[in-house]
Amino acid sequence: MPRSQSKRWLALLLASALLHGMALHLAGWRFGILALPSPDVVAAQLQLRQVTGFSLAPTAAVAPPPKAEPRHRPKPRSKPAPAAAAPLTAAALSDDAEDLGDMADMAVPGSGIEPASALAPEAVPAEPAAKPAADPALQQAIDPPPSALLKYDVQSSKGGKAVYGSGKIAWHTDGNVYTASGEASVLFFTVLEFRSEGAIDRFGVAPGLYTEKRFRKPATNTHFQRDPQIISFSASTLTYPRQGGEQDRASVTWQLAALGRGDSSRFAPGAQIEVVVAGVRDAEPWRIRVIGLEQIRIPAGEMPAWHLERQPRAGSFDQKIDIWLAPQQQWYPVRLRYTDNNGDYLDMAASGIEPDAPPAVREY
Repeated sequence: MPRSQSKRWLALLLASALLHGMALHLAGWRFGILALPSPDVVAAQLQLRQVTGFSLAPTAAVAPPPKAEPRHRPKPRSKPAPAAAAPLTAAALSDDAEDLGDMADMAVPGSGIEPASALAPEAVPAEPAAKPAADPALQQAIDPPPSALLKYDVQSSKGGKAVYGSGKIAWHTDGNVYTASGEASVLFFTVLEFRSEGAIDRFGVAPGLYTEKRFRKPATNTHFQRDPQIISFSASTLTYPRQGGEQDRASVTWQLAALGRGDSSRFAPGAQIEVVVAGVRDAEPWRIRVIGLEQIRIPAGEMPAWHLERQPRAGSFDQKIDIWLAPQQQWYPVRLRYTDNNGDYLDMAASGIEPDAPPAVREY
């Protein structure tokens, strides 16, 4: 083939290839086929979407970009300010109480009785320390007063506010057994009820059962058992040996009256009488000091009375108790005052004394 003809065919082939390339390029724009962007362009797109909060959905046509840190890190979006705490409401507190469960009553210092609390076995002494034996002098010259019904005017102070009411104590004995029951009320509420019953023995007044009920508190029983010879409690797992002469919180007043009637020489200013007294949870020696013979004025009249005082031991939350026994009135307790360690008190002053027939009581 001549040389000039060969050059002509080569030119035609090059022109045809150029035309096909231009056609493919134009078709690519028409069908949306995009060229891959450069790494810099992809990084810029990711950065823009991160700032505006949008996410970039991956596509099959675009390959994942190479890992590269953006030129400028976006600032993190500021956190919204915390909302103000909602105020506590009665409904909210009620809901919280339901979530936590009912709260048991606590022992309140100065209150005469606490709900029973379960004690761990290791916390209960197997054998409590022995209490001192009854005063030997109490075994002689005991003469309990005759049966009577004593009525009282009651004054109580709670948190510095005085309220008034009435009360009564019924003492019954036939010389062999006894009962002493009483109550005190202020406004329309009975704040104290008690009952002591037992025998009269060589030690004097000998309780068998003592029951006490305070306002809004459950009643408790203190048992003076004879077989075995122990003192036990419904509000406590403690027990104490019974050696003779022990008293409860109600009988102790009548034991002191029986002692005064039997031998008044024991009552001298400054004298002390020691007797073991069981409360609602435990027992302890009471040191009762004779203050002196005082002239007192009460609703029942003006009369001399021996003032006796029981001071609780140091560190105790128990009550201070003042008792006035009137020799001219059969040594009846014509005035009683119970003072809590916070200053609250219950004062009972006799307004009338009436003879009373003893009721039927069980043997002890």
